[in-house]
Amino acid sequence: MKIMRVAVMALLAPFSIVVFADEGGVSGWAEERAITIADSAEDSLVVPAGQLDDSAVRKTLSKIIPGQTPDLVEESAYKGLFEVVYGSDIFYLSADGRYLFQGDMVDLTTQDNLTEARRTQGRNKLMQTVALDTKIRFIPENGKPTHVVDVFTDVDCFYCQKLHHEMDDYLREGIEIRYLAFPRAGVGSHSYEKIVSVWCADDQLDEMTLAKNKQQPKKRDCDNPVQEHMALARKIGVSGTPALVFEDGSLLPGYVPAVQLKKMLDEKSAK
Repeated sequence: MKIMRVAVMALLAPFSIVVFADEGGVSGWAEERAITIADSAEDSLVVPAGQLDDSAVRKTLSKIIPGQTPDLVEESAYKGLFEVVYGSDIFYLSADGRYLFQGDMVDLTTQDNLTEARRTQGRNKLMQTVALDTKIRFIPENGKPTHVVDVFTDVDCFYCQKLHHEMDDYLREGIEIRYLAFPRAGVGSHSYEKIVSVWCADDQLDEMTLAKNKQQPKKRDCDNPVQEHMALARKIGVSGTPALVFEDGSLLPGYVPAVQLKKMLDEKSAK
């Protein structure tokens, strides 16, 4: 969803909160945000169990993020604090809708990062919206991969090229690589035109290999998913390439050698 960059200062004066929402909704907060919280020693975040009402939270949300409905608003593990979820973007609001907290909530008893667990669920949900036939798939020869990894890629990115040059290693380890497009230079750039040409080719696999070998693919244009992939990448928090997304929604930025990646995936599957 495309929206104008909005500064919602005037609306939030009663709440002592200032938030800058970036293009694409809440996902831009990581780049530009400012939150000011008024000191109030007499206020307590802890509300007796069973007395929580999310109406104040939803009222605040309607002002700071107008026109967008959160995927989830529910009481967090910390009593009196509500967890608010928009896709893979998560933050917390006090029950009275006054205090906003951005950051990870960690259970120090179990060492579990509760925020990242929820973020992973959000990514997984968003990734499920991508049609399989919009991806470029490199599949192990036996057609039965042990693991599947989605990779946001840029044909001109050095580590994307390195990963692709080792494609046989990933396939030998039983890992299917599914490419999604994320030309970092943006729409209209030379990298963008090249990756569109790859997606529009009759033989996408060969054309991807050609482009990753620093050769110029024949210029083509067609209905393609490149901009949709780019929008999705921003929503789930991709900022560079390659970016690996596992089947559970976990995001791993950067190149990982095939043997190491296989070990990571095996360990994750065993949990």
